Amino acid sequence: MLEAMVIDDREHAERDGGDDPASALLERVATGDEAAFGELYDLLSARVFALILRVLVNRSHSEEVLQEVFLEIWQSAGRFSPSRGRGRTWILTIAHRRAVDRVRSAQAGADRDVRAGYRDIEVAHDSVAERAELSIEGERVVEALAVLPDTQREALVLAYYGGYSQSEIAVITGSPLGTVKTRMRDGLTRLRAHWGVNA
Repeated sequence: MLEAMVIDDREHAERDGGDDPASALLERVATGDEAAFGELYDLLSARVFALILRVLVNRSHSEEVLQEVFLEIWQSAGRFSPSRGRGRTWILTIAHRRAVDRVRSAQAGADRDVRAGYRDIEVAHDSVAERAELSIEGERVVEALAVLPDTQREALVLAYYGGYSQSEIAVITGSPLGTVKTRMRDGLTRLRAHWGVNA
């Protein structure tokens, strides 16, 4: 899906002589131009919603996050700089981060509910041991990821927890595909070294 967006971006840029309509609209939105905001919404809301829905799956939650994303765009358009990338990529990055934040929040709530439920029931010894082992393993992964530079950690989390391809990660992070591949390779090498696993 994101690869299709990238191809469409390139085709659009070729037709418009390299112009980036989202960037131009963002610059107008930064001045408080409501008409430009409406045009920007019409231009990208379907793509932004598709990205959010892919992360969240739940349609109603995705609609809520879409509203949050465009509210953030309205409030922070002044922070966008065309010299640092395309407007569309900037917006998709905001959408992805918002969607991931919603997943983390929902997961934290679910974890609290599960912990509360476990306190209310009597659990067999083997189940306790299994949960403890999974918890320790999860802590080891979190600890290992924490030693990675932010860019390597982000690429690996998007790939292994988000299910994104390297091409999709390149679009989301606004990085060249080769850079994403290098970050993932170097990140995995560091994780193996951290765990004492031979490559």
